[in-house]
Amino acid sequence: MYTNYLEQNKCIYIYQNKSQFSQGLMGILLNFDAVKSLISKYNIPGPRYTSYPTVPYWDEDGIQYENWIETVRRAFDESNSSEGISLYIHLPFCESLCTFCGCNKRITKNHRVEDPYIQALIKEWKLYLKLFEDKPVIKELHLGGGTPTFFGAENLRFLLESIFELAEIAENASFSFEGHPNNTKEEHLKVFADLGFKRASYGIQDFDPKVQIAINRIQPFENVETATQLSRKHGFDSISFDLVYGLPYQSIKSIEDTIEQVKKLMPERIAFYSYAHVPWIKGNGQRGFSEENLPKNDEKRALYERGYELLIKAGYHEIGMDHFALEQDSMYQSLQEKNLHRNFMGYTASKTQLMIGLGVSSISDSWYAFAQNEKSIEDYYRILEEDRIPIFRGHELSTEDLILRKHILNIMCHFETSWEADALIHPSVDEAVSRLEEMQADGLVELNENGMKVTEEGKPFVRNICMAFDARLIRKKPETRLFSMTI
Repeated sequence: MYTNYLEQNKCIYIYQNKSQFSQGLMGILLNFDAVKSLISKYNIPGPRYTSYPTVPYWDEDGIQYENWIETVRRAFDESNSSEGISLYIHLPFCESLCTFCGCNKRITKNHRVEDPYIQALIKEWKLYLKLFEDKPVIKELHLGGGTPTFFGAENLRFLLESIFELAEIAENASFSFEGHPNNTKEEHLKVFADLGFKRASYGIQDFDPKVQIAINRIQPFENVETATQLSRKHGFDSISFDLVYGLPYQSIKSIEDTIEQVKKLMPERIAFYSYAHVPWIKGNGQRGFSEENLPKNDEKRALYERGYELLIKAGYHEIGMDHFALEQDSMYQSLQEKNLHRNFMGYTASKTQLMIGLGVSSISDSWYAFAQNEKSIEDYYRILEEDRIPIFRGHELSTEDLILRKHILNIMCHFETSWEADALIHPSVDEAVSRLEEMQADGLVELNENGMKVTEEGKPFVRNICMAFDARLIRKKPETRLFSMTI
């Protein structure tokens, strides 16, 4: 018996004799060439679609402050009593710079920055509260960064209690935080557990010491193990690890070794992200290594395919783009029930129409409009002193935007969409369907009269498929690099 395994296409072939093996091997090679051809064809810069329109395509004139306030009130009135609201709180401070990171952050070891920033967050929250006649019902809250566990445990308690005392907590609320395994202490977890947090997300990236040195994110497995065990000790029932492929010096072996380490801890969720190399946006922070050290094209794709295979074998299920979950996790259950949602926080297990972002660079979403806060801490403080919500840009969605947004959300969350309902019909959808015909010929989608479905082969190309519906991108091709590569 001869066995040949093609990692790059997740296929296993078993043959009973040499002749059959020879014929099968030729099929594998042809299949591999086809996959490489598709990667070469579709590996182009493209958005990750945490919103539509994507931020670079928001209207140049932005949104009038009064219009943003009006859409927030409208969204609150339409949804607070039925589904509640979501909060994202951006805590931007880090003690050291990770050179792979594309987040808005402030590097400092001065922890005296904590108190004034917390006071500013509370003031911003109170400015939003003035817009509402009723108490907001918080259904979802996420602390992101930066490094939220840069903040002392008691400072985090004060911040969160100040937020909660002016709101109601939904019965099925989901609270989560991003933690650095090196500085997430038991006192942090005690505070979070006291306040109803059940989800923790830890940035792992890769366990290979050479990779960790290159990205300046050195964290031994023992630190990750301790943070994970302490989280479970304090009642966290959904732990997520962020892994990244395409980092400098990564190899098939480092991916295999990393996932073997992950399996020892079996977090309920895995985010397996493609490294977005965008130094033209993030500057020298992503120049801590040579581009020659980065895996390229089919080499990078092979890293993903090997990681994918190992995660599936370990019992994880694919959830949308880049995400995996065990069957007992709410993310998997949400996928099965078709309740999966995607916003600026990434994939979420439930939807709220209104998401308020607090803190520097945070983006808020009223469904009808987006607004982003000032990116510098100094400007953020200055606008708050004027008793104004510190937004500096935004976008009010047109009728076309709203329809295309729904289709892109359907594809990102459910790998399918339909234009059978009148509310989802628009000339731009017809144009998108015509653009999908080539992808259908390539085996990436299946089209019918009333809708489309992404094939298994097409899932790695879901960003490209969404781009077919991105009317703003198609009408105005970027003249400079705006996005990372799609594959």
